[in-house]
Amino acid sequence: MGSDSKELLGIEPLELRFPFETKKQISCSMQLTNRTDDYIGFKVKTTSPKKYCVRPNSGIVPPRSTSDVIVSMQAQKEAPPDMQCKDKFLVQSVIVAEGTSAKDITGDMFTKGSGNVVNEVKLRVVYVPPPKPPSPVREGSEEGSSPRHSLSDGSNLNYQEVRSANITAWFNSQEMQTRESDDPPSLAAVKAQKDQEGFTSETSALISKLTEERNSAIQQNNKLRQELDLVRRDLSKQNGGFSFAVVAAIALLGILLGFIMKR
Repeated sequence: MGSDSKELLGIEPLELRFPFETKKQISCSMQLTNRTDDYIGFKVKTTSPKKYCVRPNSGIVPPRSTSDVIVSMQAQKEAPPDMQCKDKFLVQSVIVAEGTSAKDITGDMFTKGSGNVVNEVKLRVVYVPPPKPPSPVREGSEEGSSPRHSLSDGSNLNYQEVRSANITAWFNSQEMQTRESDDPPSLAAVKAQKDQEGFTSETSALISKLTEERNSAIQQNNKLRQELDLVRRDLSKQNGGFSFAVVAAIALLGILLGFIMKR
């Protein structure tokens, strides 16, 4: 802090924590809060200006309001020893007149010779490990997956080996499905299909031939029935004539016998 004990800006957080990764630009933010009834001008400085980019690095925070500042660290080729960082940031703030714009904020306003009461807050930089990526395999058991080995039994498999085995089994199943879908049909399958097609054509031809023979047999049967009816009619006529003669002869014979017996 400066010589004045009055706090002009509240700053959160007081540590700039960067999830450090090599060859990747990383950003974090801080919030400046003005709890006074005055307009507060601020300026952000760092011990490594070529390493960090601050947006905005200066500006105005109106009364009873907040302003966000983004700090970006340029991509680093290698990590520092023990992930320790000695970089520091300094946030300076002064009371400015109403109507002052961000363009009016200069470095001279924060010097001792300006006559302004300057508040200063120092921030340190902390490197933290990056968040771990999510596991590619779901923790719970799924249908079709290989059985998990218990970590509490007598086996020597640890968690990493079990997870590796599950991943390998999953990829093998996917590869087998891909092979089965990509393989061309076998020669036996093609031959069976051709035999089925040939059998179908032969069956159709046989059915047509049998149908024709059946129709021909039906016609011949009808013709034979007609001829048989004619023969029956002729026989009926002949049988009818013979029966009348026999009846007449018997009748005459009966009359004669009756006449004789009466005598």
